[in-house]
Amino acid sequence: MLSEWFWWDRLWLPRPVMWADLQDSEGHVYARVSHLYITLPVAVLLLGLRALYERLIAVPVAEALGVKDKIRMRASHNPILEKYYKTHSKNPTQADIKGVCKKLGWSERQVERWFRRRRNQDRTGLLKKFKEASWRFAFYLWSCFGGVLALYDKPWFYDLREVWAGFPKQSLLDSQYWYYIIEMSFYGSLLFSVAADVKRKDFKEQLVHHWATLTLLSFSWCANYIRIGTLVMLVHDTSDVLLESAKMFNYAGWETTCNSIFVVFALVFMVTRLIIFPFWLIHCTWVYPLDQFEPFFGYYFFNVMLVVLLLLHMFWASLILRMVKKFLFGKVSIHCSSYKITNKAVCA
Repeated sequence: MLSEWFWWDRLWLPRPVMWADLQDSEGHVYARVSHLYITLPVAVLLLGLRALYERLIAVPVAEALGVKDKIRMRASHNPILEKYYKTHSKNPTQADIKGVCKKLGWSERQVERWFRRRRNQDRTGLLKKFKEASWRFAFYLWSCFGGVLALYDKPWFYDLREVWAGFPKQSLLDSQYWYYIIEMSFYGSLLFSVAADVKRKDFKEQLVHHWATLTLLSFSWCANYIRIGTLVMLVHDTSDVLLESAKMFNYAGWETTCNSIFVVFALVFMVTRLIIFPFWLIHCTWVYPLDQFEPFFGYYFFNVMLVVLLLLHMFWASLILRMVKKFLFGKVSIHCSSYKITNKAVCA
């Protein structure tokens, strides 16, 4: 009963289309939920590919660019302070420090120095950050190239009204299949590795972004919103290439190059995420479908998820503009912040 309710035609498809109408026949192939099962093993495969890439490519590139981890003084072994550090606080108050001093017979200066060195031990090294940025840069670059190849000869790439021509009876293309599977597997691999990756200031927003991306991609696949889905993915990946490359040069200490790329990234981000995405793509999903069918649950759900992504873009845009403002009108140089742009998601 639960399955029948979940897959009720009126939730996913416009009237009068039924699931029975979307059966493979006469050369037409339609998206199926079972097609998405492969994303799990592909996500694991991408994790393995990432490990090889970071070791065989990212590390040599980092060495060539002069990326090195800073040598930090390690805190002396002290079971009492170590237990306090892990179970109570990494930044004890002055009152707590005085209490610890009484137990150890240390001076306040010694205790403060121990906690400072211990915090430094937990800081992520530049090499790890560089490897992560390098992997994402390689993927987004490949994804953009693949997205253009998959879309350049399609009529809906140039005329957005073609997105809904014949909807939802639109046959699945091989290029669309692989574009979707690899993108979804990539964001799945990011969720698998989130505990081991660098935890940035926008960690919570990144998690929301990844889940929104996967939810949006999964729904758009099942409801055959695939044409607009590929357009959304391409728009989101474009700016991420620039961001990850700017981070790489930042970690390498190439400040001028980093700042230049970041400014270009900011411009591309504003155009793709705050102009093309809402005024072209969301307009396409919000207005054009009504010319062919009445609104249904899937129509509202898909557009709400796109708006969630738009709100995340606005949050990241405020951070980016703040940095650009400091760069242009202050004396502080850009150091490529923790913005992602899932990302992408995405569909980002």
